[in-house]
Amino acid sequence: MPLPDPSEFIPHLAFDSVVFGFSKGKLKILLMEYHATGWLALPGGFVRKDEALEDAVKRGLFERTGLREVYLEQFHTFGSLERAQPKFMKTILQANGHQVEDDYWMLDRFFSIGYYALLDYEKVSLTPDALSDSIAWYEVEKLPELIFDHDEIVQKALQTLRENLDRKVIGGNLLPERFTMNELQSVYEAILGEKLRRTSFQRKLLSLDILERHEKLFTGKSHKAPYLYSFKD
Repeated sequence: MPLPDPSEFIPHLAFDSVVFGFSKGKLKILLMEYHATGWLALPGGFVRKDEALEDAVKRGLFERTGLREVYLEQFHTFGSLERAQPKFMKTILQANGHQVEDDYWMLDRFFSIGYYALLDYEKVSLTPDALSDSIAWYEVEKLPELIFDHDEIVQKALQTLRENLDRKVIGGNLLPERFTMNELQSVYEAILGEKLRRTSFQRKLLSLDILERHEKLFTGKSHKAPYLYSFKD
């Protein structure tokens, strides 16, 4: 596959996406493994001259997940001198059969705009990009080492997510349309990395007036059936 044409993209500008999903009580993120290197990184890309920044991020996510409607939040700009590591990118390109000169545009210093995305884990159809062998979910608590400054980007995204849990009502993007209070608490616990008291959690969430209660979830078991909830519009 040919390399991107530099005339189509804004120079020195990139984006990196921390894509969160929730499954079986675990918070997970998407990572790509670059071809023939074993190196893992966040999905990212470049911004075309004829598209808005957020449209570029959505394009990159659609190409890798098959989803068009995603929750996106811009959380930080990364531009330290240390993030410029052309030897890594040159090795990645060479591993894909591309021989480039030292002044090739993809080896330049890039400022990266960080976004986090919240996706429905069950609806994602993963597709690796042209430079990658695979793209897969990894548990946040068991992340492998990432190249470039992507470990820093993940931690900054997690920090922002935790600080905005109630204000952004992020659980609504990681759960089905209707969910139990226990399922909602599991999302909060996975993001915060700690256990919460059930009674205190329920009291707090109900006091925010962000939930609408529906019918009970009857499963045929003898214990008390829980109510289903959804987030108010």
